[in-house]
Amino acid sequence: TDPTAPRVGSIGWVDLTVDDAVGVRDFYRRVVGWETSDVDMGGYADFCVHPPGGDPVAGVCHARGANAGLPAAWLIYITVADLDRSLEACRSGGGEVAAGPTAMGGHGRYAVIRDPAGAVAALFEPTR
Repeated sequence: TDPTAPRVGSIGWVDLTVDDAVGVRDFYRRVVGWETSDVDMGGYADFCVHPPGGDPVAGVCHARGANAGLPAAWLIYITVADLDRSLEACRSGGGEVAAGPTAMGGHGRYAVIRDPAGAVAALFEPTR
């Protein structure tokens, strides 16, 4: 077992997807003191945010490309062992798949679900 691999059930990432990613990035830089780094999205940049001198803790993304249609909310990414099986369990348990599944480069796949209460979360299956 790879000790650096994300653990099933852990929250592996958090993203905020909005129309004005630059403005929101700058807002959080002023409000909480985050530093930022660009993430090349092929023609535009999304942003990683991190504490001063620290590792990235979240992302601020433009609502376009693979992120078009995602809700403007802090979205947690929960690691799952088998995305297709988790999506089936979501549907049979009264939830719905709101977006995806979508490939995340060579890192894995994710989908956004809505639980029976209406809350959204992303499920992420890392590449094995």
